[in-house]
Amino acid sequence: MTKLHDILARYVGAGALPGAVGLVADGGRIEVAAVGSAEVDGSTAMARDSIFRVASLTKPVTAAAVMMLVDDGLIALDDPVGRWLPELASPSVVRSPSAPVDDVVPAARPITVFDLLTSLAGYGFPADFSLPAVGLLFSELKQGPPLPQQVAPPDAWMSALSRIPLLHQPGETWLYNTCSDIQGVLIARVSGRPLPEFLAERVFGPLGMVDTGFEVPGGELGRFTGYYRTAADGGLEQVDAPDGQWSSAPPFPSGAGGLVSTADDWLAFARMLLAGGMAEGRRLLSSDSVTQLTTNHLTPVQRYGGELFLEGQGWGFGGSVDVEAIDPWNLPGRYGWIGGTGTAAHLIPSTGAVTVLLTQLELAGPTPPSLMRDFWRYAAGA
Repeated sequence: MTKLHDILARYVGAGALPGAVGLVADGGRIEVAAVGSAEVDGSTAMARDSIFRVASLTKPVTAAAVMMLVDDGLIALDDPVGRWLPELASPSVVRSPSAPVDDVVPAARPITVFDLLTSLAGYGFPADFSLPAVGLLFSELKQGPPLPQQVAPPDAWMSALSRIPLLHQPGETWLYNTCSDIQGVLIARVSGRPLPEFLAERVFGPLGMVDTGFEVPGGELGRFTGYYRTAADGGLEQVDAPDGQWSSAPPFPSGAGGLVSTADDWLAFARMLLAGGMAEGRRLLSSDSVTQLTTNHLTPVQRYGGELFLEGQGWGFGGSVDVEAIDPWNLPGRYGWIGGTGTAAHLIPSTGAVTVLLTQLELAGPTPPSLMRDFWRYAAGA
């Protein structure tokens, strides 16, 4: 047994979660540990190829797909998105974040592709979920923990979004989540193809990500893990079964959090980025697009603005970028993100390292749990 196995086993053995898969790749060395079970009843052992709901690990994939359209010359970073998303051509902004949703002013400038990629468009989650404009994201758009079968199709979703004011002016404040869903709609409209089809052809197929998509085929449900949260009594309660929300195609393929995947599939995506956009001798992304993805675009004020999730980290396109060493595992240049279903994946361009942690336990809040931090410390050699 390896130390990585021991770290995962300590949490599984304590009953904190049913199982986990951890992967640490450094150059040609790959260490993988699969511990525990895919479901709480212990009927199926966790395996290296177990399939997980990866939630917000979808965001970097979606952002990379947007940059493929940039590389194709179909869009540019400074393009106003209203050309393809007319619902957002003339947005309004609440006069102040706490203002009623009908107390609005016009946006000072159009929302651009860059605003969406950096989550600076003015839509999304701040630290205070009680703000009136934020409440509409939950009630009208079903933002929050992923429920793919309950979200309206893209055109209806965009119509609802058009009636919700921005919380901040475009380019002003980093806000979480919603911009990645808008990116998914943008990809579909610019390419003229549904998001799942575009990703399958341009990302998953070329990278051999055979288990990544917005649903799990019936023949693969035996490898699909259950999804749980910690109950009030300290036990585990099921949120979604393998034959539940992800067993059929969703009406709204969420670019923010809709994918299922495996540790090796995400490793393939990360290695493409580390190779400057190349995979198996084929260029999927320009090296400039990879640099844009993995470079911080936030100011210090935006990074430390009191919003959720960042903890002082920067933000590239679709994922965080460690700007400074805050903890032993927080390495300058590290790019990636965490998912609310208990997942995390990062790459370090300067060293070529990749770390992937997949669990099936919903996060209790924006702060990464102890298991993630212990896993990152191990991966960083701390």
